[in-house]
Amino acid sequence: MRWNPATRYQILLKINNAVITRTTREELFRALATELRKHFSYDRLSINLYDPDTQSLSYFAASDGIDPAGISCKDSRPLSKGTISQMAILSGKPVIIEDLGRYRDSSSVGSMLAAGLTCTMAFPLVVRRMILGTINFSFRQKPADIPELTQVLTEVSNQVAIAVDNMLAYTHLKQLNAHLVREKQFLMAHADEDYHADGFFFASPAMGEIMQLIERLADTDVTVLITGETGTGKDYIARCIHNLSPRRDKLFVKTNCPALTSSLFESELFGHAKGAFTGADTRRTGRFEMASGGTMFLDEVGELPASLQAKLLHVLQDRRFERVGDSRSIEVDFRVIAATNKDIEAAVAAGQFRKDLYYRLNAVNINVPPLRQRKEDIPLLVEKLTELQAKRINRLAPRYTDRALDALCQYHWPGNVRELKNFIKRMIILRPDERIRESDIEQVLQINGNLPIPSRVATLDEVEREHIRQALIQCRGVVGGENGAARLLGLPRSTLQYRLKKYDLNPRHFA
Repeated sequence: MRWNPATRYQILLKINNAVITRTTREELFRALATELRKHFSYDRLSINLYDPDTQSLSYFAASDGIDPAGISCKDSRPLSKGTISQMAILSGKPVIIEDLGRYRDSSSVGSMLAAGLTCTMAFPLVVRRMILGTINFSFRQKPADIPELTQVLTEVSNQVAIAVDNMLAYTHLKQLNAHLVREKQFLMAHADEDYHADGFFFASPAMGEIMQLIERLADTDVTVLITGETGTGKDYIARCIHNLSPRRDKLFVKTNCPALTSSLFESELFGHAKGAFTGADTRRTGRFEMASGGTMFLDEVGELPASLQAKLLHVLQDRRFERVGDSRSIEVDFRVIAATNKDIEAAVAAGQFRKDLYYRLNAVNINVPPLRQRKEDIPLLVEKLTELQAKRINRLAPRYTDRALDALCQYHWPGNVRELKNFIKRMIILRPDERIRESDIEQVLQINGNLPIPSRVATLDEVEREHIRQALIQCRGVVGGENGAARLLGLPRSTLQYRLKKYDLNPRHFA
């Protein structure tokens, strides 16, 4: 058969139209095999992919020349085991073997001979000087005019190479996008496991006013500065604003400003290009870019060194920055929420904080009162937090008497809600399903005359060790049985034995 230039062009055009929209391995090979069968007679068609890193071949797909769906194979084998494809890949040129019997010692050729094939033609698939693999045409009878057929199939292989490369690139991008979507979902789900949209508990008028303010400004993009003592829940309020806003489906990116040293500031917030500096092996996405479409939370912004405040102000004003080592400007769209436990106005007056940055951040100010100024919230917080924490650590919740709650309301809570939450966790662990009385509160919080006695707060391990020690004293060193410490503590004997080893407690010392 003669293929004039016009015929060749028509064949290539039809092949291109058949495969251009195929984005999966199966779709592409089915369409390609169906179209090639219309123009060429062959008895087996196969495409092999080549991995230069592992020096191996894998079947893209194969067809017997009758059924376009053919044989779909994805096994991998060393390049040396694919005799015909190896020759085409190493030479970068078509390999024409008119008599396969000369290579019958090869395992791959042996299977072809067993299938009745006597002749084969292998063409390298080359894109951008990179060999993707080979396309092989095999025959039971040697075709006529092999030189001209070789020229036509060489042009066809160039077209197929582009189609395979596009399909592989699409598949890679699809997998990468799916990975990023899963990563984003994970980040959004685990950004703060302590945050729950319906977990904002309050009974005081002061917090009611703050909640009303949050609802009014949530659907805007106004910058918010949250102030208040440490432990008052500024982070929680920031997340509440984000989750009530139209940006709720995008990322909430938290940045701890005191941790940003001068050497890490730009790389951490702006990202860097590959090769920007020693150790920059890959491109890094900065936090501002991650927050595009979402919310940027600048925690403890009052602790940001003065040398870095100007750089931050520039990004907040322009919403544009450049990665380290990259000259291209990146435009981003994010909302800014900042928080601090410092007196920013005093810092501005003392020259420790830029006035223009303060005005940029303080479009709306939310001042969270300390827990001692909103004692109406304490009973509700104790009830709700006890319920949540007991469910989380799978323990029965303790019960508080009215006098115990009064004692908690009288305590001045220097650590605010964070300290209250830690206290509740401690009581759930050490006193599950027990009645908590005023004397218990005074003992744990060391309250005297309704005022806190300044002292170091014991860790949970220290409290638990002392609790177990008291049980051993009461049980005179007996661990198991009806009168043992394990029964008294409500623990399995094996669990108590593990904790005795952990805290270096010998029951014999209490006998």
